[in-house]
Amino acid sequence: MTQNPFDALGGGGFDMNALLQQAQQMQQQLEEAQANLARQTVDGTVAGGAVSVTVNGVGELVGVTIRTGEFDGNDPDDLSDLSDLIVAAYRDARAKSEALASESMGPLTDGLGGGAGGLGLPGLG
Repeated sequence: MTQNPFDALGGGGFDMNALLQQAQQMQQQLEEAQANLARQTVDGTVAGGAVSVTVNGVGELVGVTIRTGEFDGNDPDDLSDLSDLIVAAYRDARAKSEALASESMGPLTDGLGGGAGGLGLPGLG
């Protein structure tokens, strides 16, 4: 007597084709969400708007704006301050970008077992 080892899962068997189709649909949804994020932008601003940076939804720096008259290009201290402010503005924008990504991708990655690294399967997540 031959018994299907997947009978214990209930429903009389295991439909690998359905699982693969579901995985392909999820992959497509993730790719669409990532493409959408790449089109969205957020700004990070410091020093009352003296320095602003624009980052897309996947964290890529796409623009830097420095308000005219705020920094002396000949003063090494001003240039050092400017460098620090650009980094701070980028960190601000990057945090906003990560929040946007989490908001956009959360519903999709939750189905993977609490994050993109797991599949929600015992012993594999």
